[in-house]
Amino acid sequence: MEEKKKHRRYGLLGKDIGYSFSRGYFTEKFEKLKIKNSEYVNFDISTIEDFDALIENNKSELHGMNVTIPYKEAVIPYLDKIDKTARKIGAVNTIKFTKRGLLKGYNTDVFGFENSLKPLLEKHHSHALILGTGGASKAISFSLKQLGIKYKFVSRTPFKKKEIAYTDLTERVLKKYTVIINSSPVGTFPTVHLKPQIPYQHITDRHLLFDLIYNPAITSFLKEGEAKGAQIKNGLQMLELQAEESWRIWNQ
Repeated sequence: MEEKKKHRRYGLLGKDIGYSFSRGYFTEKFEKLKIKNSEYVNFDISTIEDFDALIENNKSELHGMNVTIPYKEAVIPYLDKIDKTARKIGAVNTIKFTKRGLLKGYNTDVFGFENSLKPLLEKHHSHALILGTGGASKAISFSLKQLGIKYKFVSRTPFKKKEIAYTDLTERVLKKYTVIINSSPVGTFPTVHLKPQIPYQHITDRHLLFDLIYNPAITSFLKEGEAKGAQIKNGLQMLELQAEESWRIWNQ
C-alpha cells in the first residue's frame, strides 16, 4: 500500500498582509506544476511575540516560510541558525524548517534585487540612494556593495554615518546619485497617491528609479521618474526571483 504523502505547509509571516504576492505566486505554482499535498498561507500576526505559538500550532506540517514587513529583523532571535549572508545583512526573509526540526534563516531578497537591477545598470550608475532604512534596505545595501555601487540611505530621521535626510537631496546630490531605490512602503496600495518626498525636478534621463513596490505596477514615484525620462523598474521581478530562490532553499 502506497504511503500517504505528508502535507506540506508554506507561508508568509507579516502584519496586515492581505495583499500577499507570495500566497498568489506559490498557489499558482503548485497548481501549474501539479504539486499536491502543499499549500501556501498567510501568517498574519500583530506582534512578533506570537511567533513561537504560531510555530507550535503548525510545526507538524511547516516546511518553509517567507518573512515580510515588519518582521525581517525582529524574527532573527527566534531562529536556531542564520545563513552567513543573512547574518551579514542583519535581515531574514526566508526560513527553512530542517529535518532535525531547526529553524534556519536566509535572505533571498539579495538574490532577487541583484539579478533584477544588474541588467539595467550603465557605466555612470556608480552611486545610489536608498529611500528608507527598514529590513528590505539592508539587503539592498548589501547587493549594491556586491555590485561596486556606493550608496547612502535617505531617512526622515538620519542618525547613522551613511544616512542623510530628505532635505539634503539637492540638485548636486541627485546629479551624482543617479540610481534611486525606494525600499519604503510609501506609495503601495491602497495609498497609491503617495510618493517619497524627493526633488523630482532634478531627475533626468541619466537616472534609474527602482521601486520595491509592485502594486501598483507603476507607483507615483516611478511615474515622476518616467515623466523626466528616467529608466524605471518595479519590484515584481525581484519578488519572483526571491520566491524561486526561497523554493530552491526549502527543497534542496
